[in-house]
Amino acid sequence: MTTNDTFNLECFYPNAMNIISSSINGGLIQLSIKSNTHEAICPVCKKKSSSYHSTYHRKVQDLPILGKKVILDITAYRYYCDNIECKQKVFAEELEGFAGWYRRKTERLEDMIITIAVNTSCEGCSRICSHMGVDVSGDAIIRLIKRYSKKKESFASEIIGIDDWAYKKGHTYGTIICDGKTHKPIDLLDGRDGQELKKWLLNNKYVKIITRDRASAYAKVISEVLPDAMQIADRFHLHQNLLNEIKDSFSRELPNKIEISEAATDSQVEKVKAAEVKKKSVD
Repeated sequence: MTTNDTFNLECFYPNAMNIISSSINGGLIQLSIKSNTHEAICPVCKKKSSSYHSTYHRKVQDLPILGKKVILDITAYRYYCDNIECKQKVFAEELEGFAGWYRRKTERLEDMIITIAVNTSCEGCSRICSHMGVDVSGDAIIRLIKRYSKKKESFASEIIGIDDWAYKKGHTYGTIICDGKTHKPIDLLDGRDGQELKKWLLNNKYVKIITRDRASAYAKVISEVLPDAMQIADRFHLHQNLLNEIKDSFSRELPNKIEISEAATDSQVEKVKAAEVKKKSVD
C-alpha cells in the first residue's frame, strides 16, 4: 500500500508544542520546539494566568527514533501569577504534563525506562536503553523508581509480601512491599531494619496475611503492629529451609570420608580392562 501523505512528527507531541526545525547528526536527532500556550496554571495556588513574563530554553530527552537519541530543544514560557496573595510571583509552564518541572526526560520516556527496569534490573535496563539510544545510568533509574513510588498512593489487598532489596549490594538496602493478589510492587521503603515498615503497617492495619523472609526485624515489627496477622515464610525461603535440612541430614548420616580398599580398587580396574578387551574383540 502506498500513500502520498507526508509524515508529520507533530502528531506525536502535544497540541501546544510546534516543531520549528529538526536535524540529524550521526546517532542524534534534535528537534527545536516552541510552545504556543497562552496561559498556564500556577503550581502553588493552582490559578490560571495569561500574563507572559519571558521565554526560556530547556533540553529534554525524548523517546528514541530507530535507535537514535532524541533531544528536544524547547522554547517555553514563564508567566506572572495573577493572584496577588500567592507567594509564587513567576512560574514556568509544565508543557501539559509532557515534561515536568526540572525534568531532563519526558514523562513517556521515564515510563518506558521504569517498565523495562521492573521486568529486568536497573543495570540491565541501563544497558538495554544504551542500545536503544537512551542515556540513563542504573543509579538514575533507582532514583526514578523511588520518585514514582512516592507519587503513587499505595493500595494493597489483605495479602502482602515483604522482602529486602539492594540499592547497592553489600552496602545500602531497602524494603519492597508487593500485593499478594496482583504480585505487583506497591511500595519501596528505605532501610530494612523495620522502622519504615512499621510506619507503613500502622497506615494499613487491614492487612491479614504477610509473606516474608526470615529477617527477625520484619517479624518483630509485624508482631508488634499486627499481632493477629498470619506470617508465612515465602516460597524461596521454604525451599531454602528444605535444602538446608537435607544437607544437615546427609552430614549427620553419612561419614565425611568413605574409604575404598585396595582390593576393591583392583577389582574395579580388572572389570574395566575386561570390558575394553571385549569391546575390541567385537570391533
